Amino acid sequence: MITSVVLGILIPFLGTSLGSAAVLFMKNELSDHVQRFMTGFAAGVMVAASIWSLIIPAIEDGAALGRLSFLPALVGFWLGILFLLFLDHATPHLHRFASAPEGPSSHLRNTTLMLLAVTIHNIPEGMAVGVVYAGYLAGSEGIAASAALALSLGIAIQNFPEGAIISMPLHAGGMKKGKSFLLGLLSGAVEPAGALLVLLLSRYMIPAMPYLLSFAAGAMMYVVVEELIPEMSEGEHSNIGVLSFAFGFTLMMALDVALG
Repeated sequence: MITSVVLGILIPFLGTSLGSAAVLFMKNELSDHVQRFMTGFAAGVMVAASIWSLIIPAIEDGAALGRLSFLPALVGFWLGILFLLFLDHATPHLHRFASAPEGPSSHLRNTTLMLLAVTIHNIPEGMAVGVVYAGYLAGSEGIAASAALALSLGIAIQNFPEGAIISMPLHAGGMKKGKSFLLGLLSGAVEPAGALLVLLLSRYMIPAMPYLLSFAAGAMMYVVVEELIPEMSEGEHSNIGVLSFAFGFTLMMALDVALG
């Protein structure tokens, strides 16, 4: 069981690692259409994961509350939104298509600010994996080993293009391939670290499991609405972002239902 949990929290990081390695083999930066496709796909995966892997199990865990079984999910969801809103305002960062940094003023380089933006993005994904595996270890209703694995696989799949979106623009901006690859790796390291932290604290959090599941869902949804959807719609009008969103959503839905 412990081995499967360790592998589960490392799978998303593997996706980021493989995607970041694209900079070692590809000569040209990804086209705008490819980046839109990848961003839309990531958004679809995260929305579906928030619903099937996090919110629905949170409501099932709150079944003892009867008609108010939705309450832990509602409270946790809003806490996740507010937590990411706080990070967004407290951390200097720069989104890919933004003309100016967000958060407190700083003298950091744009490459550093972009990595901070990705780190903020990855925090809820790591928490989501950690919370789901903590729920599995605690025997929470609706969270089986296969369901936890489905979430890890889904996030790993969307992390693959995300890793490439990070490392390749860094190289295109003049950074050496090896350093671009390393920074791409580091951007994903927060995920297994966050998951491990949640697991280490899980025995103190079992009564709050429905809140934690929906907290991760709220944090992920914040990232989707605040960052990914604007990025997939940036520039000249195109439907590719919407279509890739639908593809990512249905793929994650299928994974969760088939493996859960």
